[in-house]
Amino acid sequence: MKLKNILLSGMMAAILAVGSVGMTVNAANVVEIPSTEVDSVYNLEVDSNTLEGWATGPQIYSESGIVMDIDSGAILYAKNIDDQHYPASITKVATALIALQNYELDETVTFTWDDIGFLEYGDAHIGIKDGEELVMEDALYGMLLASANEVSHAIGAHMEGGYDKFLEVMNATVQELGCKNTHFMNTHGLHDPEHYTSVRDMALIGSAVFQYDKFREITNTQQYTIPATNITAETRTFQQNHKMIWKANANYYEYCVGGKTGYTDQALTTLVTFATKDDTNLVAVVMRTHGGGTNAYIDTRAMLDYAFDNFTKVPITKKMVGNENVSKVADDSYVVLPSGVTVEQLESSFEAPTELKDKTGKVTYTYEGQEVGVVEVTITDEYYNEIHGIKEEVKEENQEKKTGLPFIVKLILGILAVIVIGFVALVGFVYYKRKQLEKKRRLRRMQYRKQREEQMRDL
Repeated sequence: MKLKNILLSGMMAAILAVGSVGMTVNAANVVEIPSTEVDSVYNLEVDSNTLEGWATGPQIYSESGIVMDIDSGAILYAKNIDDQHYPASITKVATALIALQNYELDETVTFTWDDIGFLEYGDAHIGIKDGEELVMEDALYGMLLASANEVSHAIGAHMEGGYDKFLEVMNATVQELGCKNTHFMNTHGLHDPEHYTSVRDMALIGSAVFQYDKFREITNTQQYTIPATNITAETRTFQQNHKMIWKANANYYEYCVGGKTGYTDQALTTLVTFATKDDTNLVAVVMRTHGGGTNAYIDTRAMLDYAFDNFTKVPITKKMVGNENVSKVADDSYVVLPSGVTVEQLESSFEAPTELKDKTGKVTYTYEGQEVGVVEVTITDEYYNEIHGIKEEVKEENQEKKTGLPFIVKLILGILAVIVIGFVALVGFVYYKRKQLEKKRRLRRMQYRKQREEQMRDL
């Protein structure tokens, strides 16, 4: 069996080596789209442009596109943001999120034939062999920079419970983030008709993983080398596929700090891009880009420039929230508004926490139905008790437990105090009586001596 696996691994490695030049998909495989179809997609309505008073955003070659402020969740640009599409390799952004949440960077990932055997001609890979080992950190670089599909699979299979467990956690986690149009069938993004997401959901996933320092470090790296392994004596060096971080590339964008590319015949080009300017962090996502992969970069640049140039952060205070059930607003809370739109024009919805011991709620602000920010708030103790049906007496008892002694202890101490006081009083009384008795005895002795002296004088 071991010999068979070795032979199969060798055959697969040879096939993939022939079929994958530079370990990436050959651009010649890109499906040609008729120019009339490209124009029709380009001219599709941009939803955010229909908002009264909203800055007019660019037309794009992508069927769906979004720009989201990472820290507030504000949506600045929107075109078909909830349409379901095949994500291709931007799936790996979600895989990275689950890996960073559940693994340590120094864990060892061991590859099996299951991680390699599914690869086909043209699939991106870095030539990993059956039985080979990578440190998790190196695996993440291989997945996010080289878009290595076998590495993506192995990262999923590494979870206790196996690959299916990883996918279960992956789908549950993105639902918790608020994703409503996502269903992942694999960790790499190779085509599956039941594997889909939306640009809004990918922006939510991207915003979540952007919070990890290691992800930001990896996705902003241009070139990385994996050292020799237990099987391969040579090092592996590969480059970042996202062209907007390469200064020498025509698609370079000075504010880009990383991202992830994707392409399959069914998905067309997909692209996730992170950009930072001053103190603003944005994520842009385009899916089903028509007219070639370069148009994904053209779209992304236009969307990001539009967002940076036309929107301003507006601070939100407790007073502005105006909810008596809110005791505190998170520091540096804000919404993002286009020029001419004020906070007074916004609608807000308050979502209270539902779990015990959780007093953190949120207020979501919208303008004409467009989300412009989510503010984290702390609810009052009184409202917390009301939510959970906690009576005032229970609150007082809890307060007593927190700040004073329990009643039974106080009762015992009170009884002991009475006993001590009684004992002291008794001792004092006995002492007083004894003194009185001694005084009487002294008087009697004095009287006796006096009588004796008088009798002696009479004699």
